[in-house]
Amino acid sequence: MNNNYLEQKKNSHLYFQIGKNKYAINTDNVLEIMKLPLLDYPQKLPNNIVGLLKYNNFVINVVDVRFYLNIEVPPYNTHNELLIVKTDEVILGIITDSIIGILPFDSSLVDKIPFVDSKMIIESLYKFNNETIFVVNLYALENILKQHSENDSAVDVTELFPQDEASKALMLKRTKSIVEKSALRLTAGELHAKSKYISFNLNNDYYCLILDYVKEVLKDTSITKVPGTPDFIEGIMNLRGDYITVINLKKFLALPETISQDKKPVIIIKCNELKLALLIDKINELFETPEIKEEENSDSYYSKEFIYNETLYTLLNIDKISSDKRIVVTDM
Repeated sequence: MNNNYLEQKKNSHLYFQIGKNKYAINTDNVLEIMKLPLLDYPQKLPNNIVGLLKYNNFVINVVDVRFYLNIEVPPYNTHNELLIVKTDEVILGIITDSIIGILPFDSSLVDKIPFVDSKMIIESLYKFNNETIFVVNLYALENILKQHSENDSAVDVTELFPQDEASKALMLKRTKSIVEKSALRLTAGELHAKSKYISFNLNNDYYCLILDYVKEVLKDTSITKVPGTPDFIEGIMNLRGDYITVINLKKFLALPETISQDKKPVIIIKCNELKLALLIDKINELFETPEIKEEENSDSYYSKEFIYNETLYTLLNIDKISSDKRIVVTDM
């Protein structure tokens, strides 16, 4: 691996929406994204912790950064997403409104806050598309949680969660799924051999990519058709002045077109010095699981099938896809 690749990976951030603001966390600190499950909340919780969750045989704290930023916290619903993150010492959950995608941060656009201290959870600002993204300092959040000070908030966190039976049943089902997954025992070797994947849908089937290939994720993008190109080339997109070829994965893999939609989500990958945008139906989740040995057959577009959290995933062979002779990329 060259230094440029390592630097890009270091600066890759997951960004998400909480209220009116957007926040980001380095993908190296992200373990998993999930829909909000049912949490445990004992009578007294310190430091504005909104609940506890059993995750991978640990009981982790779940927080909402708005409490630490003195921003009003509205009621949650079943569409809220929980971001599971780690530092060197702890694992915790952060409640978000929605996950937006993955961005490779340009260090020249990052403004460090000069007066950051050990308790300030926003460490820098990132300028993107005329918006400001607040970069979260997880280690400051960790320091606050370690202090175990008593919750002095006037908000009853239990009232923030859905109270109707249908919502509670759905969230309980999610919690049970997490507990069942946590009950799986890993071998000693697997504890040190984990990979991160991003999952998505093509029609109603689930696929995934190794996160190392992913440069950016966009939930919707504008695509310009190019006459005379193969059917599976959807067109080109302009990403901050960089023209990228958009591949319709369903057409490329000869899959039926059973789902049509207005939005055009893409996953931008880089492999073999080639950058491509893969058009998909729906972006799902980011997850971490023991490293999966890929099949020996390098001629297939599919590396492996495996089951994660009771869902069958197909892992795509990005090396094969990006080196396919049918893909012709012209300098724009």
